[in-house]
Amino acid sequence: MTALHTRPIPRIPRSTTPHEHAWLVESRHPTSDGIVLYVRCAGCAVRRVDLQPHPHTPPSALSTDVSARTN
Repeated sequence: MTALHTRPIPRIPRSTTPHEHAWLVESRHPTSDGIVLYVRCAGCAVRRVDLQPHPHTPPSALSTDVSARTN
């Protein structure tokens, strides 16, 4: 079903220049391997999944950087 009075979803502007990602945690979930973190870059909206095996160690990437979906 298509609505006649809808507006297009705005696209998030992406940085075209290389930059250091500033990861923001969107959600976290405890697992048997540690805490899984779903993170997003504040500058370009790229997402990634990280794992923090112990609370006193930094998280490491479980996935590659994934662009936000645009239609």
